[in-house]
Amino acid sequence: MEQNILSRNNVKVIGTGDRTILFAPGFGCDQTVWNIVAKAFEDEYRIILFDYVGTGNSDLQAYDVNKYSTLEGYAQDVLDVCSALDLEDTIFIGHSVAGMIGMLASLREPQYFSDLIMLAPSPRYLNDPPEYYGGFEKEQLLGLLEMMEKNYIGWATMFADTLLNNPNHPEVKSDLEDRFCSTDPIIARQFAEATFFSDNRKDLKNVTVPTLILQCSEDIVAPETVGLYLQQHLPNSTYKKMNAIGHCPHMSDPEETIHLLRDYLKNVTPSRRF
Repeated sequence: MEQNILSRNNVKVIGTGDRTILFAPGFGCDQTVWNIVAKAFEDEYRIILFDYVGTGNSDLQAYDVNKYSTLEGYAQDVLDVCSALDLEDTIFIGHSVAGMIGMLASLREPQYFSDLIMLAPSPRYLNDPPEYYGGFEKEQLLGLLEMMEKNYIGWATMFADTLLNNPNHPEVKSDLEDRFCSTDPIIARQFAEATFFSDNRKDLKNVTVPTLILQCSEDIVAPETVGLYLQQHLPNSTYKKMNAIGHCPHMSDPEETIHLLRDYLKNVTPSRRF
């Protein structure tokens, strides 16, 4: 069973440190988005990389439409990997929606995690006025899903541009487009629906794991109002505003990302839950 999970989720383990970091990719991406950042920590930490079922080099035969209709299904992938590797007090670093996926996993099995680090996270992408501004109106997100169905390549180009929001990194935009285009459009659309129509605001108050929120500048997908909302509603959280522009700083600005992660991790010790 353990070996099945490790192959199912294409799990890679590198590094030899005493502490473990589990890197989780965001929507439409696989573990290779972490290559530069993860390499910076492999001399000091045991690094775990994986793909959600349906992305990257995971076992596509294991994809279950019902399971992955909500973020709970992706959280189960995280818990399965933790169980298969017998993890404890792991530092979870998740990009974008993976921040909420890691949070959901920690609510179910907190012993696996010492800290959650959320890079460009959002508990809800839809606006819910007057008290919450997530960045999108429902019509915008429905239009995004419709475009995925009718013109997937065009959607990939548009969405990569939206995520990056920075013309100075054309190579990263091209990389994102390629990643989206390498994912099965049906699976990508279902993941998008699970992501963009999720609402995890009610779960925030129950989190027992210390959390770092890394908020990007000029992030269309997760604007600053969202990061500040998370800071206000996540117990025992730390908020850091990044200079990096856009939604993918681990790809566009890995140096700053690494620096902020190091700065936080130097104070991390096992079992800091309260």
